[in-house]
Amino acid sequence: MMNFDCYQFFFGKHNNKNVIWVDFPFNHLLKDELKHTFPFAKWSRSQKSWFLPDNDAVRSQLGMDPKKYFPTKFHLLSTENQLALQKFIVQLDLKAYSQNTIKTYVSELMHLLLILKNKPVDELSKERLKDYFLYCVRDLKMGERKINSKINAIKFYFEQVLHQEKMFFDIPRPKKPSTLPKLLSKAEVKAIFSQVNNPKHLLILKLCYGMGLRVSEIVGIEIGHIDSDRMLVLISAAKGKKDRYVTLPDSILPLLRDYYKNYKPKKYLFEGQYGGKYSVSNVQTIFKRALKKAKIHKYVGGS
Repeated sequence: MMNFDCYQFFFGKHNNKNVIWVDFPFNHLLKDELKHTFPFAKWSRSQKSWFLPDNDAVRSQLGMDPKKYFPTKFHLLSTENQLALQKFIVQLDLKAYSQNTIKTYVSELMHLLLILKNKPVDELSKERLKDYFLYCVRDLKMGERKINSKINAIKFYFEQVLHQEKMFFDIPRPKKPSTLPKLLSKAEVKAIFSQVNNPKHLLILKLCYGMGLRVSEIVGIEIGHIDSDRMLVLISAAKGKKDRYVTLPDSILPLLRDYYKNYKPKKYLFEGQYGGKYSVSNVQTIFKRALKKAKIHKYVGGS
């Protein structure tokens, strides 16, 4: 068991990548414990030091806070609007918004701030904000979903950060034709599964299909969430932040046990290269690739 008290960790860069440097008195036992806990730890000849990739999975193992999203064009903002954005991010954190939502909201507010240049965002009237939204619709041709996201982000700033009255905007929003996602037949599902050779990837897809779960819910399953005696799986903090149980199909249990023996996950059922949750985008890529190999050309919701 690695004793973190014997090591010092600090952030830095190596070959233009963010890393976590690991400093400790030279000792073969400490080195072996480091490599056992973090098999991907690397030695830098130039810096004469061990280092780890700086990502949320590694930070979680080290008991550090996850990386916070921060816009790369922050330096282009005026001093007043930089302060506004910082207060915006702090308030989103205090409201316990997810990092994905924070990233989306910050991106939406940044677009407005960059257009404003030196004009303080706090001085914008409701009418000027409406003009901005109309500009996004009519000139930039933004779709309904994008406009909704932009309005929600900017409303959050004025209502939750500046504590102004609730704002309502009557903006004509472009409507896309409503098309339902096409369902897959049993033969198509079987064809997709046949194109996946990796046991881990195949189990992920079978759980998605067999339990009717979202990809984000699948990657969030922890080892302790699986009750094989009652054949139930706890889906923690699902959509709407409510826990629920779903039934584990009998046909999947043997595959699940084989997978556990071979992969030995530590916390999450499906973990990434550096530990932590397997990424949603990776699962989506697996599905799309299998769909293409199976020569199924249809839009499938959640892909």
